[in-house]
Amino acid sequence: MTRPARRTRRTLQMAGAGVAALLALSACSSSGSDSDSAAKSDSSTSASPKLSGTVTVFAAASLKESFTALGQQFEKEHPGTKVTFNFGGSDTLAASITGGAPADVFAAASPKTMAIVTDKKDAATTPATFVRNQLEIATLPGNPDKIASLKDLTKSGLKVVLCDKTVPCGAAAQKALDAAKLKLTPVSYEQDVKSALTKVELKEADAAVVYKTDVHAAGDKVEGVEFPESAGAVNDYPIALLKDAPNAEAGKAFIALVQSAEGRQVLTQAGFLEP
Repeated sequence: MTRPARRTRRTLQMAGAGVAALLALSACSSSGSDSDSAAKSDSSTSASPKLSGTVTVFAAASLKESFTALGQQFEKEHPGTKVTFNFGGSDTLAASITGGAPADVFAAASPKTMAIVTDKKDAATTPATFVRNQLEIATLPGNPDKIASLKDLTKSGLKVVLCDKTVPCGAAAQKALDAAKLKLTPVSYEQDVKSALTKVELKEADAAVVYKTDVHAAGDKVEGVEFPESAGAVNDYPIALLKDAPNAEAGKAFIALVQSAEGRQVLTQAGFLEP
């Protein structure tokens, strides 16, 4: 074999080895990429389990607007889920839960009403305070009776509505009245804060002691009057997953949304105070 022929053969062998090496590296890279992708996919799946079914939330009436918005957000983030709410007085809701009503989550307007549930061992997690709420006087639009203080609610002939004393907003109102050394006989005691506010909206009452969040939600249907005694009667709102929750995983996820930065933004925009 001539020298040029040997040189050509050696060059072809080297080129072939180089191609083989490149193919091997490519295969390794592809395999590693596929493995990484699979690992990431498995990790993502395990980190965010697929949620489905109905989440049943029992919540204080004052949470209606903000929780409804969060429920819609939850359903959007978790296709295949549905959030149903039972809004009402916290004491009534607590009694329903201890009586066996099926629910996944309970959000109360006071630790005292949450204790009704925890004392019966019907909570699966330790209740956590997620927001706080402060009282305000709701008057007719334009405040025709010139109400400027808690004391003004004791004026003769003024029709005032309070929440029942067993309801958190009623207990807080009574605490504020006691602090101001005032006695007030309302025209009616209502079972939840929304019912008290509705009396003013329908002009069946001149004023009601409700939460700031309810005055905010009512818009121009009422006018709000702040009073200093409310600072000493702020209510903490606890939330907990319930024992024997029909959809525990989804219930945990809803609580996580409520406690998240997104959830807190919705709640503070509604007038709630941070915990």
